[in-house]
Amino acid sequence: MALFLPPLAAEEMFKIGSFGVTNSMINAALATLLFAVFALFINLGIKKYYLKDMAPKGILNFFESILEILLSQIDAVTHDRKKTVKFLPIVGGIFLFILISNLLGQLPGTGSIGFYHGHELIPFLRPANTDLNLTLAMAAFAVILSHFVGIITIGFFKYANKFIKLGDIWNAVKSLKPINIMVAFIEFFVGLLEIISEIAKMVSLSLRLFGNIFAGEVLLTVIASLIAGYGAFFIPLPFIALEILVALIQAMVFSILTLVYLTIATTEARTHGEEEHHEVKTSEI
Repeated sequence: MALFLPPLAAEEMFKIGSFGVTNSMINAALATLLFAVFALFINLGIKKYYLKDMAPKGILNFFESILEILLSQIDAVTHDRKKTVKFLPIVGGIFLFILISNLLGQLPGTGSIGFYHGHELIPFLRPANTDLNLTLAMAAFAVILSHFVGIITIGFFKYANKFIKLGDIWNAVKSLKPINIMVAFIEFFVGLLEIISEIAKMVSLSLRLFGNIFAGEVLLTVIASLIAGYGAFFIPLPFIALEILVALIQAMVFSILTLVYLTIATTEARTHGEEEHHEVKTSEI
């Protein structure tokens, strides 16, 4: 029996002009379409109840309870309901997109039904997050957006001081204390390292999601290829259940890390002068 392992790069299915559409893009488009239709029906249902000043019932009440759970979980990170409400559409959208696209990858036929190009099977559908281009784009979006939100929230110069700590050096020089000056210069170089860490965030976010989902796809392919007969249906079931759990965990990890980045970016850092002033006020109290 031939073993067709999925390649690292997504396979191109057709072109729209000069733009190549891959099978992972088709999966992502299906996830987005499903998410949009679902949101439309939920929105129509909510309007139906709230226009009549009625409490939602049935499935809408169920989703309202899920929303409350999401708000409480985000509150645990932000400790601020205003930030929670602001970040919910971003974090919740990322979570649901990753979760739905991961679950669509577990549908029968994904990765196994397609056409042959020579001796290579080109599947019509491929899990969206097994495409490093997509995971890297989402990671770049999450990290870059956190910087924009941070600049808008606390101001450009205060936010830039988190990385290029010229303000701390100036305050330390004004204090005329050698230890403060030394610490300020050390923190200045640490701030430069923080810029490198921002790039590392994008790399780690994208590779973590890509690696876990792609590894699961390879595992299921190997298990299905090595087993024949009726066992080919029953034996992979525990592994499929494991992949569903991984799909949920990876969606949670990516969205929670995005939330942490947004929260840190919108938290104002204190300079040495502000810390000393705070210490003096505390000692006076």
